[in-house]
Amino acid sequence: MTRALPYRIRCTLTFGDIYPQVMIWMLVIFLSLAAALGLMGASRPLFALVAVGLVLVLSLPFLLFAFVTTLLNHIALEPSEGGGNS
Repeated sequence: MTRALPYRIRCTLTFGDIYPQVMIWMLVIFLSLAAALGLMGASRPLFALVAVGLVLVLSLPFLLFAFVTTLLNHIALEPSEGGGNS
């Protein structure tokens, strides 16, 4: 009877992998805040609130999808070095 080798889960994700995603998310936030300030100056506070909410609600699922797929693509299963048939 053979025994399966024990595996170790290792995350190979580095900061360089998620850095562009963080930068894009910050850009989206700053652009939505700039749009809100522009609409507030035009005496339309309700439109400003709706604009910020719309930008954040529509962009969040796409950015979360990109982050989660990046994370899942950097998970590796490696055979454990201490494992052997005994």
